Amino acid sequence: MIPANTRGPGGVVVRYGSENAAHVLSVYADLRCPYCKRMELDLGAVMERASDDGRFAIDHHFATFLDDSAGGTGSMEALAALGAAADEGQKPFLHYLRALYAGQPGEDDDAFADRAGLLRLAEEVEALHTDGFRRKVQEGTYLPWAAQVSLAFGTSGVRSTPTVLIDRTPVAVINSLGYAVTPEAFLAEVAV
Repeated sequence: MIPANTRGPGGVVVRYGSENAAHVLSVYADLRCPYCKRMELDLGAVMERASDDGRFAIDHHFATFLDDSAGGTGSMEALAALGAAADEGQKPFLHYLRALYAGQPGEDDDAFADRAGLLRLAEEVEALHTDGFRRKVQEGTYLPWAAQVSLAFGTSGVRSTPTVLIDRTPVAVINSLGYAVTPEAFLAEVAV
């Protein structure tokens, strides 16, 4: 099974925005990555507004390498839950992504492996108050898809998260101190 609002072979990329966008912002992230959390919580709404304004579509590529390096299955489980959110629509997917990062446990804490915890974080997103979403998370419906997404990341050539590209040109989203760049600096870099 492949979630809605995905693209590419096997639906391994989750799209936010127009299918026919002239420009694409590619975001590579791991749901357990603390730097990805900083990027999403400081710049995610900025990216969303810019996409809503038609400046670019956002293609999300997800890794699960922190499951291997820190131990556990939290990145994979959270990614499978995001697949269920994508079925509910682009906005529910994006808002659940932000809720996951807001509730992200410490890097060495595998709390995302707990499906009940993933469902609690989804309570913040009204569009996810559906039996279908809950069932898909509880049953791990999209775990096979999440594994394919992870494999695709592994062959992408991207070696760290977060990595962001606008039309294949790198965009700085984390500064030298390890924090997200300002919204103004980000928007200046993606001026298309």
